[in-house]
Amino acid sequence: MKKLIIAGLIATFAAAAHAEYTGPGAQPAATTVQQLTSGGKDDQRVVLRGRVLKAMGDEKYTFSDGTGEIVVKIDHKRWPSGQQVSETTPVELTGKYDKEMFGQPKVKVQDVRIVQ
Repeated sequence: MKKLIIAGLIATFAAAAHAEYTGPGAQPAATTVQQLTSGGKDDQRVVLRGRVLKAMGDEKYTFSDGTGEIVVKIDHKRWPSGQQVSETTPVELTGKYDKEMFGQPKVKVQDVRIVQ
């Protein structure tokens, strides 16, 4: 029994102390809404640069980069702390493309950064 508990603790600590690759290809290249909607793959990592145009409710927003519009889902914890974002604020969104079988595709945003 002690061996089982020790093995469980070791596995827990080993999983918590993981490393992450940060070299070439680790960060997704910037893409456009048009490229994404015409040929994007489900769960593709994306970086979009443009503006959040309007809130749709339930953490969903309309985003545009000038080539098209797409729904983005942004959890309230992902917004930049202490910074206002309006429809005129240029932002960079990093996340995953969710290509729905039924309904609208969207991007699940993991990071919001204001760009100058």
